[in-house]
Amino acid sequence: MAIVAGVDFGTLSVRVSLVDSERGLLESAVAEYPLHRKREDPEYATQSHEDQLRGLVAATGEVLRKARIRGEQVEAIALDTTGSSVIPVGEKLTPLGEYYLWCDHRAKGEAAEITEAAHREGLEAIRWCGGVYSSEWGFSKLLHWLRHNPDKRSQFVSAFEHCDMIAATLAGISDAKKVKRSVCAMGHKWLWNRKLGGLPPEEFLVKVDPLLAGIGEKLAGEYATSDQIAGRLSPHWAEKLGLKAGIPIPVGAFDAHWDAIGAGCRTDDVVNVVGTSTCIIGITPSVNLVPGVCGVVEGSVHPLRTGIEAGLSAVGDIFSAISTRAATDVQTLSQGLEKYRAGQTGLLRLTWDNGDRTVLVNPNLRGITLGWNLQSTAQDELFAAIEGTALHTRVILDRMEKHGVDIRRIINAGGIPPKNEVLNQVYANVLGRPVLVPSKSVTSLGSAIFAFLAAGTFKTIEEAQDKICPPHKVYRPNPSEQSIYDELYTLYSKLYFAFGPPDAKEFGDVLPKLIQLAGFGEQKRREKSEGANRGNKVALRSAGD
Repeated sequence: MAIVAGVDFGTLSVRVSLVDSERGLLESAVAEYPLHRKREDPEYATQSHEDQLRGLVAATGEVLRKARIRGEQVEAIALDTTGSSVIPVGEKLTPLGEYYLWCDHRAKGEAAEITEAAHREGLEAIRWCGGVYSSEWGFSKLLHWLRHNPDKRSQFVSAFEHCDMIAATLAGISDAKKVKRSVCAMGHKWLWNRKLGGLPPEEFLVKVDPLLAGIGEKLAGEYATSDQIAGRLSPHWAEKLGLKAGIPIPVGAFDAHWDAIGAGCRTDDVVNVVGTSTCIIGITPSVNLVPGVCGVVEGSVHPLRTGIEAGLSAVGDIFSAISTRAATDVQTLSQGLEKYRAGQTGLLRLTWDNGDRTVLVNPNLRGITLGWNLQSTAQDELFAAIEGTALHTRVILDRMEKHGVDIRRIINAGGIPPKNEVLNQVYANVLGRPVLVPSKSVTSLGSAIFAFLAAGTFKTIEEAQDKICPPHKVYRPNPSEQSIYDELYTLYSKLYFAFGPPDAKEFGDVLPKLIQLAGFGEQKRREKSEGANRGNKVALRSAGD
């Protein structure tokens, strides 16, 4: 028998779970931390490294108390995080700012430049991430930081994904060269590819921007899969967390990837990890490059398989926004949704409220809802949004299958599916196949599985899954609902490819232009306000004279 700690850093909180190799989940505890947004800049999203560490300390202390477990009984700790969440550091891994969180889209321009340069220069790695580089990924965020922080460039030593930074911090590593970097993070978000020699070459990076000169060397180090050890818990952090010093910390990964493992994902399975956004995670035995799919990486989800990642940039966030506009909450607004039937609202919703992650990889999009009438309600919109996320998921899965990815089972996991039967049934009806949902929450269970591997409790991921993963509840498609969704899917696809691609002839410029005009208007209002303030100050000085 062994007990380990599995840690999951999400967008708004950290969850720490204690898991027993025989009894399964013992207890979990959650601590929240702030997400820094700016109303005047909807693309802005950052988080403090110190806030996250405080949350980790609080949640670990609470879970030990709740489970009545002594810290010295915990044999390993494993940590997953959001991503790409990037932090620039100076000497001794000192943060030079906050994390550019995954949902920070300020680097849209940088992403477009990288994409253009990659195709112009024939960079093979761009094909492994679907042909389009994203503002949600590492190089675009780092380049944006370098351009907008000239006063800090001389202090810059390296940049890290959150999963690597947190493991290094807890292990007491202060030399950037000694930090092990996650194959999962670097492969999916930084164009790293072992077969292609690692990161893109220097000559490519400087053609994107001379500011990237020497970046390859600054990102150098050992790149490892999550069956390897990143370090061991330092005495300093052992004391703060109430754990035993020296316990192993495996190389980290992204939350959705490990959530898929915790949900029981095996070869040829696809897991929709549905939370604030959706990450679609697949495990395949071989490489299949899929246009528009944001990453095919060997060793990323499962160390011995090929991982595929796709997704939606907002799901739960959309549900929350709809509820907030209606001056209520999602749980209250969801009451009665089980009575809704396919298409009954007359609404068709493109869930681009935070852009499109896959298959268009276009951040310059916003949500569209068609079919409003004078009696349409917020609850109607919520149901249409659930349908819209399911229809978008079908676009992605169809693209994957078209390019040779076999899909044996579909599993819905993450924070929302265990609490939302309506969503699961809609997904089954839209996708036209059974949808499996873990019977218990699996958040941070994937982390626990990799902690067990680090502790030597289990020899393989599959052995650990067989022992501690919960069984699945199965949602089967309703034939009458499925036939309606097949018709809606035809309409959805028509709209998706008419409004979404930037080069779409008739409507491709509509949503980007609206974003541009909104930003221009905000800028003019700020300039007018600043001008008025300057005028007032001049008037006051004159009056004083």
